[in-house]
Amino acid sequence: MRATVYMIRHAESVYKHGEESSRGLSEKGLRDTLQVRELLAKEEIHLVFSSPYIRAVQTVQPLADAKGLHVQLCEEFRERSIAGDDVAASWEQVVGAMRRSFTDKDYALPGGESANEACLRAVTAMEELLRGFAGQGIAVGTHGRIMSAMLHHWDANYGFDFWQNASMPDVYKLSFDGGRLVDAERMWTPEAE
Repeated sequence: MRATVYMIRHAESVYKHGEESSRGLSEKGLRDTLQVRELLAKEEIHLVFSSPYIRAVQTVQPLADAKGLHVQLCEEFRERSIAGDDVAASWEQVVGAMRRSFTDKDYALPGGESANEACLRAVTAMEELLRGFAGQGIAVGTHGRIMSAMLHHWDANYGFDFWQNASMPDVYKLSFDGGRLVDAERMWTPEAE
């Protein structure tokens, strides 16, 4: 059975250490959520799921409101932790860990989540949605690292360069047939930014 998933990476959020789940969108990010809403206005979307992190929920909320839908929280779509909370990793360390994680899927910084661990939770959740809501359009609000890991799971062409070049927000229309990814189209364009 075919299904369409609109994977939506959250809009711009200012990084604040220790506020991974609670930080919201910047002013630009809030404005961009309205463009996401408009971009997807004519798409057939029947369900909206989101990571419980505030910035992901804020990104898909205007879309859900416009469609008359409730945002359903899904813990499995939360961001991939590349290092534990007690590890003060620099941005260079995070980038290095991400690069390595596309070739060594069991690698993570101390206390972090490997690509295999992240995919186990997120891909399993997506597969459950695809089975449970086959034939329906599903929007999923998520994050860059977990989105990249999931796409890489389905198609190895989505690797480190994809992650590094993803924008905030970013929107991909994914077509599945029987749980297998058959097409991925980027809907968010630089002109929309």
